[in-house]
Amino acid sequence: MRAPAYLDHNATSPLRPEALDAMVEALRAGGNPSAVHSAGRRARGLVETARRRVAALVGCLPGEVVFTSGGTEANNMALRGCGRRRVLVSAVEHDSVLKACPGTEVIPVDREGMLDLAALERALSRSGDPTLISVMLANNETGVIQPVGEVVRLARRSGAAVHCDAVQAAGKVPFDVHGLGVDYLSLSAHKLGGPTGVGGLVVCRESPLMSDRRGGSQEANRRAGTENVAGITGFGAAAEAARSGLSVGPWRDRLEATLLGFAPGARVFGGGAARLSNTSCISMPGVKADTQVMALDLAGLCVSAGAACSSGKVQRSAVLDAMGVEPAEAATAIRVSLGWNSEEGDIDRLIAAWRDLYIRVGKSDIDNARAA
Repeated sequence: MRAPAYLDHNATSPLRPEALDAMVEALRAGGNPSAVHSAGRRARGLVETARRRVAALVGCLPGEVVFTSGGTEANNMALRGCGRRRVLVSAVEHDSVLKACPGTEVIPVDREGMLDLAALERALSRSGDPTLISVMLANNETGVIQPVGEVVRLARRSGAAVHCDAVQAAGKVPFDVHGLGVDYLSLSAHKLGGPTGVGGLVVCRESPLMSDRRGGSQEANRRAGTENVAGITGFGAAAEAARSGLSVGPWRDRLEATLLGFAPGARVFGGGAARLSNTSCISMPGVKADTQVMALDLAGLCVSAGAACSSGKVQRSAVLDAMGVEPAEAATAIRVSLGWNSEEGDIDRLIAAWRDLYIRVGKSDIDNARAA
């Protein structure tokens, strides 16, 4: 029996062998990195090696990396701990940004999912309160890359700080934190082939960060609690492996061109904007997303119907809503996301299964509706 083709890397990327080996070594070694004896010093060495590796991936100083339990905690730390009373976020942010602070002001996006910079500029001009702008580098559902550099330019003009959720971008598109000019940047290990339950917040240029965790002085007094040595070590190994990047863009482009050519009315959401090369959010006319996900799963293909943060539920996409996509069309969208272990043959399998489903269900229903 053929192994399933895993095409849901934006939900979580399978653990890289390098990360697994590093974690096993750390678990065997044991030790508390805050201890001064040899076992503790060995554990501390593993944590600091990982910190250097993560820093190298995103172009920051090792001391600017604060390890967390994942991207959600990193986002919450930045938004709640930056000391800014006013928070502006884009309409297509992850829920861990949209729901982090009460009274958050939402900035709209255009039909391609790009932040409306004019609306952001107007919002900045309306108040002199200390402001934080939070904008993701790349969207988890569509892969659309946001104009972070332009956001930073507007922010500096008004004295605002900038947080960037780079959870989906890290390891998929090269970037430099200091080149972006942001003040805070969030990361997650499991999106690039590391373990779940570990992430990081890059705190640039000694930007203020008030932690709401009380306890020890770990992470330079920025996050209390004994470090997850094995998870952090796996994160570091995955970050080092991810520096080689992804070479899947031509496969994604061939997939989209083939499906769009086969099914009139199919649409790639965000297709007119710059996107991550691994991501495709595409509709199948006449076939609901949950039907597609289940049928493709039976065919040995793992894809999703948007974000995977809703306890397995297929829900209406807030991202597509924000882009002005009609609910009926949005309900037919699935997300395909490639990663470090994807193969070109996976694309061939997906094209064949997608075509078969469209002929059996989608095209048939459309033809019947027209006949009626």
